[in-house]
Amino acid sequence: MEKLIDKQRVVQHMNGRLLRNNVLKFLFFLATLFGLIVLVVLLYRIFTQAIGWLNMDFLNNFPSRRPENAGIKAGLVGSLWLMVIVAPVSLILGVGTAIYLEEYAKKNRFTDFIQTNISNLAGVPSIVFGLLGLTLFVRELNLGRSILAAGLTMSLLVLPVIVVAAQEALRAVPNQLREASYGMGATKWQTIYRIVLPAAIPGILTGSILALSRAIGETAPLVVLGIPTFLAYLPRGILDTFTVMPMQIYNWTSRPQADFQHVAAAGIVVLLVVLIFMNSIAIFIRNKFQKRY
Repeated sequence: MEKLIDKQRVVQHMNGRLLRNNVLKFLFFLATLFGLIVLVVLLYRIFTQAIGWLNMDFLNNFPSRRPENAGIKAGLVGSLWLMVIVAPVSLILGVGTAIYLEEYAKKNRFTDFIQTNISNLAGVPSIVFGLLGLTLFVRELNLGRSILAAGLTMSLLVLPVIVVAAQEALRAVPNQLREASYGMGATKWQTIYRIVLPAAIPGILTGSILALSRAIGETAPLVVLGIPTFLAYLPRGILDTFTVMPMQIYNWTSRPQADFQHVAAAGIVVLLVVLIFMNSIAIFIRNKFQKRY
């Protein structure tokens, strides 16, 4: 009799766990479905507004006070110029910092202090980095509202994210690979350069491309730096004034003419295409290295 009661209790307990599992599964499905619906509605609204405005003239024209003549050429080229500064500066400093903290630095309170501050910087509002860039690069270093000043500011913005992502990728490399390299007589740097970094590249690229995508879509730091929203010429060097796609889109959305809403939607589509292209390159490189390691 007692065995039968215990069996019934076990069955009731299992049924309760299965019920909770099904309820949570349904809630998670609803959350995913809600996010997908919002994304589909957003994309549908953007593409329907952009149809008829996306053409070669839109890509080749400069901004204009007339919606039918407005283009995104200055913003597109300016965004590419910005990435020329942000990508190498943030990747070199970010990955270098991660390598030092994970492979060379001793584990002590000072290292923990640095690690904690890097993690906290990843959550600092972007406008704070804009104020820092305005004070340091624009005024103190007298770089003005140039590509170099904006690029260095954006590099500071995404640097903590790249450092944290690179650290996690380096930690994921099995220690057996390091020990095998040392056993073959390799030095520490040879082990890092030939074994650890190639194995960690997929994780490093994943975090880095997300950080760079954030940089190319940010507007708050650039507004603080005073980057213009209307520019009718292209920059010729890193010390020239420029504008970027998010600034132009922001300018178009604030215009009273209704047609500028369609122009802004077309600009958003171009920005999405650039982001998808960047992500595709990162995914291709990541998959290529995952097959090797």
